[in-house]
Amino acid sequence: MTLSAPGPETRIYGPAELNQEVRVHLEAGFPRLWLRGEISNLARPASGHLYFTVKDSRAQIRCALFRGNAAGLAFRPKNGDAVLVRGRLSLYEPRGDYQLIADGLLDAGAGELQLAFEALKNKLSGEGLFAPERKKPLPAWPAAISVVTSPSGAAIRDILHVLGQRWPLARIRVYPAQVQGEQAPGEIIRALRAADRDGFGDVILLARGGGSLEDLWAFNDEELVRRIAEMNTPVVTGVGHETDFTIADFVADLRAPTPSAAAAAVTPDGPALRRRIDSLQTSLKRAARARLERHAQELDYLERRLTGLHPGRRLGEIGARTALLDKALQRALVRRLSRAEDRLSQLRQRLLAASPEKRLRDRSERLAALARRLDLAVDHRLQRPASRLAELARALDGVSPLKVLERGYAVVRNARGQALTRPQQFRPGLDVSLQFRRFAVSARITQTAAEQDPD
Repeated sequence: MTLSAPGPETRIYGPAELNQEVRVHLEAGFPRLWLRGEISNLARPASGHLYFTVKDSRAQIRCALFRGNAAGLAFRPKNGDAVLVRGRLSLYEPRGDYQLIADGLLDAGAGELQLAFEALKNKLSGEGLFAPERKKPLPAWPAAISVVTSPSGAAIRDILHVLGQRWPLARIRVYPAQVQGEQAPGEIIRALRAADRDGFGDVILLARGGGSLEDLWAFNDEELVRRIAEMNTPVVTGVGHETDFTIADFVADLRAPTPSAAAAAVTPDGPALRRRIDSLQTSLKRAARARLERHAQELDYLERRLTGLHPGRRLGEIGARTALLDKALQRALVRRLSRAEDRLSQLRQRLLAASPEKRLRDRSERLAALARRLDLAVDHRLQRPASRLAELARALDGVSPLKVLERGYAVVRNARGQALTRPQQFRPGLDVSLQFRRFAVSARITQTAAEQDPD
């Protein structure tokens, strides 16, 4: 067979172009999928990504789980582990290798249970079994409570303890059932039917302690979940720990995180209620006492008014008030006469003080005293300037630069007439003038010497 060259209409691929187009078709043709197999060739580079191969007895596929998704794994995978991998198919173009870009990794045993859990959950949710509007309200003051759980487990002890502390008035009936294992769903269903049929409890607690997904699997049974949805009595679940969720929790009328929390959820807080009642009783007594005291005060006031309005008492009060007014009038006349006499005495003294003869005598004495003070002030005023002038003259003469110049010293100035006083201002070649007491000399600096230590 002879191979002819391709014509101009034939498309010719390069390896990179072909790999790119294959990758596009591969990613578009396969949606996100699950892959089951055994891990081999696991690599953990410093980047935090995981690279491994998932194989079975006949084939293998390369997988990559990048750091962001690898950090959230619930277990640490190792070679030989049976796993379920979720991801999308892609092609590594430089080598032409197709691979699975994983975004999730589950242990195969737990993974299958998780898949079954999600499938049943989605199925029942689509039927409306989890809708909020179908959930029944819980009684506010339950007189009786039915409990469906294992009679030998820790859950029943926790429930009875909480109920005894919070609401000891309620009657309790336990409907025993296995809560783990293959027989558990059937026994729980029978116990729920009996509790609902008896009508003993105002609410039913369905509870068990914590455990793994496998331990709690009885509460994910579809028949059990549908039995809870058909109950006439409200059902509250308290299964496992706070992080544990079962499908029974979604269909129940209320989900509590633990058995103890379920017991607390269906009962009022008895001790707090007692404290509230005691507080209200104290407030009621206080309000009644205050009201009685107000009525007693009002009665006393009315009694006093009635006594005050008696005619004989009124006449006696008028007579007493008249006597008081008479005495007050007499005291007022006496005070008025006394004030008039005091005023007359004051006017007489003022008249004597205003006599012209006395005023002239007082003025003459004051004039003489002022003349003497003036003479003394003038003498003192003239003495102080003279003394001050002499003192300033002595001080000025003491600091006069001429005194210094008379002893042979001179003032050195530069060409601008500035006095030079620091060694830094002198340098060779500087023209200066020396001012003596009676004459001046021009000079030039030819040499300077460092200041000598006085020691």
